[in-house]
Amino acid sequence: MESHYMQGLDWLILGIYFAVLIVIGLWASSKRKKGGSLFLAEHSLRWHHIGFSMWGTNVGPSMLIASASAGFTTGIVSGNYAWYAFVFIALLAFVFAPRYLGAKVHTLPEFMGLRFGQSTRNILAWYTIVTIIISWLALTLFAGGILIRQVFDIPMWASAMVLLIISAFFTMLGGLKAVAYTNVYQMILLIAVSLVLVIVGLDRVGGISALVNKVPADYWVMFKPNSDEAFPWLPIILGYPVMGVWFWCTDQSMVQPVLAAKDLREGQLGTNFTGWLKILDVALYILPGIICFALFGDTQANPDEAYLTMVENLFPVGMVGLVFAVLTACLVSTIGSALNALSTVFTMDIYVKRFRPDASQRRINYVGRIVTVIGAAIAIVLTVAIDAIKGLNLFNVFQSVLSFIAPPMAAVFVLGIFWKRATTRAANFALTVGTAFCLIVGVLYLWPPEWLQFPWPHFMLLSFELFVILAVTMVIISLTDNDKTEYQIPAPVKEGWSKLAIGLWTALAVVMVSLYIFFN
Repeated sequence: MESHYMQGLDWLILGIYFAVLIVIGLWASSKRKKGGSLFLAEHSLRWHHIGFSMWGTNVGPSMLIASASAGFTTGIVSGNYAWYAFVFIALLAFVFAPRYLGAKVHTLPEFMGLRFGQSTRNILAWYTIVTIIISWLALTLFAGGILIRQVFDIPMWASAMVLLIISAFFTMLGGLKAVAYTNVYQMILLIAVSLVLVIVGLDRVGGISALVNKVPADYWVMFKPNSDEAFPWLPIILGYPVMGVWFWCTDQSMVQPVLAAKDLREGQLGTNFTGWLKILDVALYILPGIICFALFGDTQANPDEAYLTMVENLFPVGMVGLVFAVLTACLVSTIGSALNALSTVFTMDIYVKRFRPDASQRRINYVGRIVTVIGAAIAIVLTVAIDAIKGLNLFNVFQSVLSFIAPPMAAVFVLGIFWKRATTRAANFALTVGTAFCLIVGVLYLWPPEWLQFPWPHFMLLSFELFVILAVTMVIISLTDNDKTEYQIPAPVKEGWSKLAIGLWTALAVVMVSLYIFFN
């Protein structure tokens, strides 16, 4: 296997990374109780496992490369997707997590089954499975496969296969505990390497003041005017909350570490840690793109290559191998979390609930491992199929598609938790008809036919409008519904609230508001 990026020392560094990763994974797997569940780590996760796991699931090589590209072309404004998230991570910590932990559920479809009944749980289980396979596994493998193919010159199917084998190894061997423990190691490595890249880049450009002078002034502004095509402030303010609630509060892959928390205190401290880590997104991922613009703006033609350009030009032999170890770590972290979430939902919400409610824990774990293998195989097929489609900027297409997936889930969870009169029929309508409606709008937005040529709103604003339509529809259906079946909103857990967590969340809010004021 040859690569113009990698030298002998780089290969050695990459090999050491994998060796350490496997040792940590085996050690974490040995800590799992014999016969214990693979899915929620026996509710043993502490705040640092939760924080690093959530952040690690969120971080992928596509995010690293896209963030550097956005920094190269527009500055720090795309950091809104990182910094604005703290509001919704706090919503998870203080509104959703207490109810999830109080209900003692394995999955979010199971939670919604307690709220709306078995029919909603069934719909949401399949909805979650399809979402994980397409948006988490296939998209992540496609983006990662492009990177690995570019670096190592191997076919897409081989790239996807290598990544899945590594990720599935930990998921099948030690479940969520192995994924969480290896995430801590991988994310510390990610922070260290990215920080070194930023420091070396700043030194090369001449320091912070020199960097500020070498790029346009609006590169340091978080809110652009509404006339800005890429990042207008109003669609971000209104539209991101829809994606934020879906992504941070209701997505199984993101929330599962919180479901596995030792108690509510650890869950709230862990989510708070994730909020602090999200501050680093701008410094570690977007700033390298801005530095690349200052150093190579005249010669760099493709913004998508900003991150690799920095690596190739600023790092010596050996450090390049460490960077690709980090990029691989991002992939393994995201894919491992997604595979664990997939096997959890299918096993607990479909196999156990509908077919084998009396299944032993050993049988449940066995089915979970089989589902992991099947899910990985389906993801490889989809990844190769996506790669075969030519002529589309598929990365941008899929990022936009996420804004059309979010409204139904956000509407069902928000009304389900905050409004006790929301009915099962309303929830099922939003999850079925509402999802179909949102996806049709998304297709028309991305590939508008000739008869539908008119100025569309920004996709984030469109996401907000779809959410409002679905929420209003759910209210109307609920108020006119003759079904008098009463399902209770699961009560939040009462013990475990921590003054330390509340204090740290207050401090985070002060810091985030200060950062927004400073960068405007």
